[in-house]
Amino acid sequence: MTRVWKWNRPVTVREVLEDLQQERSIAYTTVMTVLDNLHQKGWVRREAEGRAYRYEAVSTRAAYAAALMNDAWSQSDNPAAALVAFFGMMSDEQRQALRDAVRIVQGPETGEAPQAPRAPQEENPGSAGETAGR
Repeated sequence: MTRVWKWNRPVTVREVLEDLQQERSIAYTTVMTVLDNLHQKGWVRREAEGRAYRYEAVSTRAAYAAALMNDAWSQSDNPAAALVAFFGMMSDEQRQALRDAVRIVQGPETGEAPQAPRAPQEENPGSAGETAGR
């Protein structure tokens, strides 16, 4: 999938093979089998071009990662515990990305900074902290 996403266009088995062979030795039939499996799983679509197929990603890499996370999470018998364990594995950068994502999903109204809690009316209204701001 990485190679298909990299080009962001329909690719042939031969193109993927030639790209992979720059890094390691791999057989044409191996690449063909992997792309066929990805097609059967619905991750790529293909169109015939002569005697070959052109394969194209059905979704983005981000959507693929999200689907994998959702699948793993939904298989847990304790989703909350699974999330806590997952968050514990995250780097500071990943946790910040999560916070940013939650703000985006919640929208601008709920993403605002929380208001400071109000002091109950019964407290001493003449204290320095309350009169200084008035």
